Amino acid sequence: MKLYEKLAKDIEQQILKGVYRDGDRLQSVRETSRQRQISVKTVVHAYLLLESQGLIVSRPQSGFFVTTRNHAQACAADALERPRPIAISSSVDVSRLVLSTLRTISSGDAIPLGSPYPDPAGFPVDKINRYAFAAGKDASQHDLRNALPPGHPQLLRQIVRRHLDQGLAVEPTEAIVTIGATEAINLCLQAVAKPGDVIAVESPTFYAMLHAIERMGMKAVEVPTHPTLGIDLDMLSQLTRELPIAACMVMPNFQNPLGYRMPDERKRALVRLANDRDIPIIENAVYNELYYGEAPPSTLKSFDTKGLVLYCSSFSKTLTSAYRIGWTLPGRYRDQVEKLKFLNTLTTPSIPQLAIAEYLERDGYDHQLRRLRKTYEQNARLMRHTVTRFFPEGTRVSNPEGGYVLWVELPGKIDGMQLYQQALEHGITIGPGYMFSVSNRFPNFIRLNYSSEWTHEVEQAVITIGKIAANAMR
Repeated sequence: MKLYEKLAKDIEQQILKGVYRDGDRLQSVRETSRQRQISVKTVVHAYLLLESQGLIVSRPQSGFFVTTRNHAQACAADALERPRPIAISSSVDVSRLVLSTLRTISSGDAIPLGSPYPDPAGFPVDKINRYAFAAGKDASQHDLRNALPPGHPQLLRQIVRRHLDQGLAVEPTEAIVTIGATEAINLCLQAVAKPGDVIAVESPTFYAMLHAIERMGMKAVEVPTHPTLGIDLDMLSQLTRELPIAACMVMPNFQNPLGYRMPDERKRALVRLANDRDIPIIENAVYNELYYGEAPPSTLKSFDTKGLVLYCSSFSKTLTSAYRIGWTLPGRYRDQVEKLKFLNTLTTPSIPQLAIAEYLERDGYDHQLRRLRKTYEQNARLMRHTVTRFFPEGTRVSNPEGGYVLWVELPGKIDGMQLYQQALEHGITIGPGYMFSVSNRFPNFIRLNYSSEWTHEVEQAVITIGKIAANAMR
C-alpha cells in the first residue's frame, strides 16, 4: 500500500468510527503534512482519493470537509431488499435473452458496462501468447496424450500446488482440466443429476448456472440470497424437505451479481446441511482470486469431508479468457466427471494448457493478481460513488468484496429492460436484471461492470445511465 493510500485509509477509519462527523473540517494539507511528517503532495493525493470515494468534499478557500451522506448511500448493501422466499420449481429458459444481450454487448463500440467479462487490457496476453508460440514449435508437445483427461501434467501440478499454498488439501490426482469453468460446471452437474431433476440456485444467480440447468433439461428452484450473507440456509433446508433437490449450485465468494463473500460460519453450515441431506454442491469459484483485502477467501471445498463439493474455476477471469482453460475438483465424483469429459469433448487443447502452466511457473502470477485486485477495488469505489451521486433517489447498490460487477436496485417504477434499450441508443450496454432469475424477479435491477480503466468516458457513461433512469422516473 502506498503512503497516500495508507493515509486515506486511516482517515476513512476515523470517519467510520465517528471521530470525524458529517460537516467536520479536516486538518489542512500543510497541517497534516507537518503532523505526519510526509510531503504535501502525499496528503493532497490522499485527500483527492477520499473525495473520489465520496467521503470528503473540497470547498474553495475553506479546505476539506467530511460528507457522509453519499458514503452512507454507497455502503447500503444491507439496505438492498432481502428477496422473499420462493419455493416453486421452474423450468429454465433464459438463454435466448442472454444470447441476445451478449451479442449487443460485444458488437460495435459500445461502452461495455453490461459485459460479464473482465477487461482484457489488464491481462498479460503477450507473455502467454509467447509461451503458446514456443509450445507450438516444440513437436514433443503435440502428443495427444497431454490433451486427454485429466489434462496436461504440468498444468495439473501448478493447479494443485496453488491450492496447497492456499491451505486446501488437494490430492494430485483429483483435478481435471476443462474448457473453461463453463464446461466444468456442466460436467459436474451432469455427474450429479439427470434430466427432470430439481437444482437449487441462488436468487439472483449468474446466468451461466441457469444455462447449465437448461441444457440438461433440469429444473431450477430459486433460494432467496442475502446481499452480504449469501444463500438463505433456513429456506434451503426447508426446500430440501419439501422438494427432491438433486444438487445445489452456488457462488459463495464474490457472487455474480451481488459480490458478497459468504462468512465462514455460513459456509460451514451450508456444507453441513449438504452432508446431512447427502446433496452435492457445485461451487463456482471463478472470482476467488479477485478478493479485496489481505487474505484469500475460504472455500466450501475446504470444509468438505465427504467429497460432496464439486469445485469449479478457471483462468479466464485472471489471466486470459481467449484460451478457455478451467478445472474442477469433483471430490467423490472425480471418475465420473473424467469419463464425461472424455465423452463430451474428448480433450482440452494441450498448447493453451502448457502456455498457462509456463506462465504460472515462470512469471509473476501473484503480482498480476495484486494489480488486478487493486484496480478493481478502486474502480468499485468510484463506480459506487458515481451511481449514488447521479442515479435517482431511492437507488440501492451492492457492496462488492471482490470481482468486478456492481448490482444496482433502481426505484420500482424503472424497468431494467427498457433502460437497457435506451442505454444502447447512447452507445452504452448494461446487464438487465431479467437475466439473473428464471422468474423475472428483478425487473428493476441492473448489473454494471467496472473492470475497465476508469476514464472520463466510463464515468460519463455511468452518469448517462443515471440521467436516463431519472427521466424514466418522471
